[in-house]
Amino acid sequence: MSPAGRRGFAGCDPAALSRRLAVSLCVLICACTATPTIPPAAPGTGKRPPPVEREFRASDLAKSDIDSVAEVHLRESLASARLLTEKLYRRNPREWPKGNHPSMEAALARAFDPRFEFRFDELGRARGTDAIALALTPEFQGDRVFAFGVGLASMILLSYNGKTEFYMTDVLDPQKLYNSARNVEIAAWKLANARDGRGDLLILSNEIAGDTRNLSFEREFGKIIAYQDVMAQIAAQRTNRTIRRVVQGVATAVFLPI
Repeated sequence: MSPAGRRGFAGCDPAALSRRLAVSLCVLICACTATPTIPPAAPGTGKRPPPVEREFRASDLAKSDIDSVAEVHLRESLASARLLTEKLYRRNPREWPKGNHPSMEAALARAFDPRFEFRFDELGRARGTDAIALALTPEFQGDRVFAFGVGLASMILLSYNGKTEFYMTDVLDPQKLYNSARNVEIAAWKLANARDGRGDLLILSNEIAGDTRNLSFEREFGKIIAYQDVMAQIAAQRTNRTIRRVVQGVATAVFLPI
């Protein structure tokens, strides 16, 4: 048989074709079987350990460099969202008993349990900005920190199409990522300013007492905003899409669609 006859379909080398088919099959298997995984809370400021080298996995064959970058950005964003929720519970210990949780740790574990997919009956199964808005509604009688944490984390996850692992077949929408960054800005402002009928803050966060300023909440919000904005730029370059910039005052801003 001539060399041309041994090159398989459309002039392709059989070995190369087999490798491509194997990678494609790996992509399909991974895309169909992967379930969201929620990381633990991020370390506090100044306590972050050095990066740890991860062992190679077979699924890495189906990932591009940008897919790996997206996973890191999402993991860090969710870890900061969980840390923020934990810090809010510590500032607002009255909240977790409202959800009939035996402890703060139990409330956190339930809020970030991937089996629930951030859908909870006590929140009317609200996610994203709907859950954040519910947490900051004066009439809401439930666990405000639980609702805020669920809303923040699920909004971030939804901006990544509800997935925590990405492969060459995945395409992220830069507008969703950009919108989520603006929504985090709005959520942070509303958290610091939402009050009840008596003028008391609905949820305590940053603390300014005399010369003492506790702005650790702002630092975590800032990290999430930066992660989302950077990933939006990366996604825009990958897909050659233009991000529609939205300018609005934070005090009167409305949440953007994800």
